[in-house]
Amino acid sequence: MRETPESPQEVPTTDAERRFRCAFDYAPIGMALVAPDGGWLDVNPALTRILGYSPAEFLAMSHREPSHPDDIEQTLDLGARLLSGDMESFDIEKRYIHRSGHAVWVNLSATLVRDGVGRAEYFIAQIQDISDRRRSHEQLQYLVEHDSLTGCLNRRGLELEMERHLQAIKRFGSDGALVVLDLDRFKYVNDSLGHHAGDRLITRVAGVLKAELREIDVLARLGGDEFAVLLSRGTDVQACTTAERLIQAIRRQIPAEETGGLQITVSAGVAMFGTGESDAEQVLIDADLAMYDAKEGGRNRIVLATPSVRGSSRMKSRVDWMERIHRALSDDGFELHAQPILGLDSGGVELYELLIRMRDGTGDLIPPMSFLDVAERFDLIQEIDRWVVRQAFAIAADEQSSGGSAAFSINLSGKSIGDPLLLEVIEAELRRTGVEPWRLVFEITETAAVTDMPSAQRLAGRLRDLGCRVALDDFGSGFGTFSYLKQLPFDIIKIDGEFVKGCVGSHADQVIIDGVVRIAAGLGKQTIAEFTEDAVTLELLRSRGVDFAQGYHIGRPEPVTGAAERAERARPVHSR
Repeated sequence: MRETPESPQEVPTTDAERRFRCAFDYAPIGMALVAPDGGWLDVNPALTRILGYSPAEFLAMSHREPSHPDDIEQTLDLGARLLSGDMESFDIEKRYIHRSGHAVWVNLSATLVRDGVGRAEYFIAQIQDISDRRRSHEQLQYLVEHDSLTGCLNRRGLELEMERHLQAIKRFGSDGALVVLDLDRFKYVNDSLGHHAGDRLITRVAGVLKAELREIDVLARLGGDEFAVLLSRGTDVQACTTAERLIQAIRRQIPAEETGGLQITVSAGVAMFGTGESDAEQVLIDADLAMYDAKEGGRNRIVLATPSVRGSSRMKSRVDWMERIHRALSDDGFELHAQPILGLDSGGVELYELLIRMRDGTGDLIPPMSFLDVAERFDLIQEIDRWVVRQAFAIAADEQSSGGSAAFSINLSGKSIGDPLLLEVIEAELRRTGVEPWRLVFEITETAAVTDMPSAQRLAGRLRDLGCRVALDDFGSGFGTFSYLKQLPFDIIKIDGEFVKGCVGSHADQVIIDGVVRIAAGLGKQTIAEFTEDAVTLELLRSRGVDFAQGYHIGRPEPVTGAAERAERARPVHSR
């Protein structure tokens, strides 16, 4: 320890001092000696590079001077606890102000050195620049809570804001509302003008809504063409008035010329926050149900979620389906059926597509079209997909243990593409079952990929890293479909059934099939033709070089016996 701080360094007098000085001067991270009163006593070259000050400038300051104002109190408090003996060291993340004026995030570790009789001599501080890591974390957090297309909050981000609002209601007695807005006939824009035009429309709508809202209000894109607005203050009348103003602004500022001649209208549902008894999920469900009531009531309307509206037959039906889905998930009310997919070269079945069904109270089968829309709307589809994945691994494990060579294909919904829990389940099941990854094929529909391309790319890339296969489903159903082949990592193209079911008598369909087959072969990928309904179609597909065929001529979906019992032995990674 130096007695005079004017000299930045002293000549070491012992081997121990020389070793310390060498370690101090050449450490790759910042190091400093700080006096008990907070004055800088010595700094190493790494610290001068991190914060931009020269050694002389450091020695002329106290430790608190380059600290960020918001972080000073915490650092002083921890230093006081070291001096009092309450703790031996501390390790925190904090900010300093660089000599040029910008903030630098660092990891600060500090220990107090005492003399032989216990008096505090100096602090040893280690300061590591973590600015890049913090930026990466903040960017990742931003992506988790924001929509990549519009920059608005996504559903997760909205739910967090709603929870904060509910806490404020409990503490301060506020009010407010949630407005859910859905564009009417948005599918027409996508189908007639292409997904890029649909993206432009969504971006335009987001811009209009942002311009119309107050700073205290929160805008989110829930997915597709659906937005939500959290109004932090206001009565039900004011909330409905705001919803009407937003709808009229969209109608006024987005003329029909921009949307292929279609005048954009909006259906809206409004749900009020209660007095602290509300639940964020329930408020969102109420607003969503009211919006659906508006859409089914003729579109271009606003419906307020009141007790009488909640009692309507339409809303009761949707609530009933939600409850039935919850029961099916908890009481083994779902089952999987497998449809064979024929290898056209081998002539054998090498792959099965797993399809979900529900059993009603009498044991009759309920087709997926009856419940999947409700599951998608109210965020139950992610849990259904995770259930299907666990079942599929159990089925594949049986096939593997019996020496079979079949693989199994699973459909993923658009909302599951961005579900981080899905990958956790897949990775956990791979470890638990020991299933060979190639036995699992995950189908991503083209339309779902387009809705959230960044998430689709991340998911497909990770699945292929794990050794699983990825299929691009319903290929050809979209407007700009071929461009997605460059953007998505995949192994299989499933040719949309629209081009297959009538291909024997359609030269255009045959040309399209030929084009897809040539592209797939050139990329080293395989093709599956859906809707193969007769022998003539099968032979035409074989002659055109299609790799696999699927349809009622090959085989209808049949129950997979014992799947539920096998999957029951799998412990879920997460449950809702």
